[in-house]
Amino acid sequence: MGKSQKKRSMRRHNPMRVPDSHLPKGLESAASSSPKNEAVLPIIQKLENPDASERKWACVAVSNLIQNDPSTRRLLQGKNVVGALITRLSDSEEEVWIEAAGALRNLCIDGGYDICAEMYNKNILAPLKAFVPKISSALSQFLESPKTAPENAQKVVYEFTENVNTILWCLSETSNKALNAINQINLVPFLMSFLAARAKLPIATVTAAAQCLYVLTDDNQPAIDELRSNAAYSTCLLEIVHDEDGVKDKKIIWDRITTLKVLSSGILSNVSPFPPPSAASGVDVGKEIVLPLLQPVVASVSLTESSDLAESLVVKLALEPPQIEKLSLKNAPKSDHRSDTEVELDRLENKLRTVQLALEILTGVCATLPDPEPIPELQEGEPDAEEDEDNDGVIEEDVTDGMALDDIPITNGITTASHLPALVEPLITLIQPVRLSFPPAAGQSSHPPTTSVLSAIHVSALECLNNIFLSLSASPSSGLAAASTSGKQVWDGVWAALGSVGTEITRGQERKQEMWEIGVGVLWGVGNIWKGSLVPNEDQIQLLIQLCNSSTDPAIRVKCIGTLECLAQHPQSIDANRVIAMHLLSILPTSTAPSTYGTEPLIQTLSALIDIYSDENLPYDVNFRQGNFVQRLVDSVEGVRKAVRAIDRRKERDLKLRGEEMRDNLIAFIKYRRALRF
Repeated sequence: MGKSQKKRSMRRHNPMRVPDSHLPKGLESAASSSPKNEAVLPIIQKLENPDASERKWACVAVSNLIQNDPSTRRLLQGKNVVGALITRLSDSEEEVWIEAAGALRNLCIDGGYDICAEMYNKNILAPLKAFVPKISSALSQFLESPKTAPENAQKVVYEFTENVNTILWCLSETSNKALNAINQINLVPFLMSFLAARAKLPIATVTAAAQCLYVLTDDNQPAIDELRSNAAYSTCLLEIVHDEDGVKDKKIIWDRITTLKVLSSGILSNVSPFPPPSAASGVDVGKEIVLPLLQPVVASVSLTESSDLAESLVVKLALEPPQIEKLSLKNAPKSDHRSDTEVELDRLENKLRTVQLALEILTGVCATLPDPEPIPELQEGEPDAEEDEDNDGVIEEDVTDGMALDDIPITNGITTASHLPALVEPLITLIQPVRLSFPPAAGQSSHPPTTSVLSAIHVSALECLNNIFLSLSASPSSGLAAASTSGKQVWDGVWAALGSVGTEITRGQERKQEMWEIGVGVLWGVGNIWKGSLVPNEDQIQLLIQLCNSSTDPAIRVKCIGTLECLAQHPQSIDANRVIAMHLLSILPTSTAPSTYGTEPLIQTLSALIDIYSDENLPYDVNFRQGNFVQRLVDSVEGVRKAVRAIDRRKERDLKLRGEEMRDNLIAFIKYRRALRF
């Protein structure tokens, strides 16, 4: 089985909360669909008003206008609301820049990459950097002499700090350029100070710092090195994971404490292994912390009940007056002013996001693939694309011993493999779509934040399953392979989820496409473990062929081909074997035309055909003989040679090696089948 799981260069830990992909591009479509079009320009103008109360009012109004409203958000973007709010961060009036930070934070969370990139390009880091030492100073003062400042003043600082840390978190995952700039601020000691003082601080402020730290330590060596360098940091994180009472506000609901624990386990997982004398230096973070802590979290939620609750709260909220109507200069609410119904919706969303976060961390712990090693530069004179023709081999050569009949195996199974199957059952439940999982066709969900997190949970659960079955495939177990009933249950569970997703995918439903793309990888992993025992289904075969043909992504095509290969090896399913074989043969080049599917899918196809028909005694081998498949393979040899020669060894070394191996295997396989003489 080939590598189907590749590490992403950047990953958004908090998916766009209120997507706008269902809207046609441009401001005109936003203006026509926004119910608050007339309010936009006056608010933009008030951001520049000489009266500080007007400017404050405008900052608050931005937060209220964009709530679950991507059309109005896009209109405000078109009027440079980002630039205007960044300017307000340097306002002479404290209340104005506090509210501006809140509005920018909400834009970051709701709007995603594009808005965050705009903020970075408009130099938001300049005022944010200036805030860091001021916040540190205020925090120290509050902790040393809590009675020197009124409680209300402390509350304002804590909320402002939460907003600043959230903006920094979102910017950190916008681009490598933004991340490098944030690394220069040296935020790790600043953020750890909140975790260390958690017993005296509001849980929301501590959690925002932990979230920022979690993102900063994700495959970011400067932050990892900084956290490893101070043994007190790992001790603090371990205390949070194990402590039941180390936070302020005991009345705070358990969900927020759970979120902090999950984030702390994620930071430990990102930074592990720790060097001595750290308290975590001898800890197997994945086995001893992540799995025991997070398995109950992912098993604790019912997505059906969560979706139903969200829908009922949305109906209730619709009966309440919108916040924009409550705004007045005399009594401007703060940007976090929410009704009880909105608070309950936020609480539900936070609980679901904690589940998604737990899945994300588990996916990393379950990953089996190593990071790619640096490819050494070729020395002068070393052959590359124009290799000697003698290396291609000829059909008349003897069959080579030890012929590889599959892709490069994965060899680095992880130590937690024995624990992974316990996760499978709750994960299968979490991939099943519910009513609010996806927005309607070319429309908006009744509550976009809930839909955003539900679909993110489905995708994250599939990614976790994908890594689990990659891990199990890497360490074959005869006992597991014999448990064919379990294999069928998992297989049927994944197909049930994909069946609910459906194949009708419109603008704004990109998550459905993502589920198919990851889901077929899960099917491939499951198929590899229970190869030969899964009975192929005609409709499923056609869907896999359809996805293989329609996708332009070579990785998706490889997964489809790999899954079809597994299905084709059910000994008694002769007709299904024939249908799959004809599709695979159609991918091969001919004597006159190259393959149109791409080099990597072609190599996977050769591997599949050789694997399927390596045992001439199987019942379905009749298809190979009656269809004269050996001649079709002969016709493909020259095209395969050309495709392999065209791979640039400097850029795709692993693919080049696989291609050369499969080219040689093809030639040896043809020789082997011809020698059978039937």
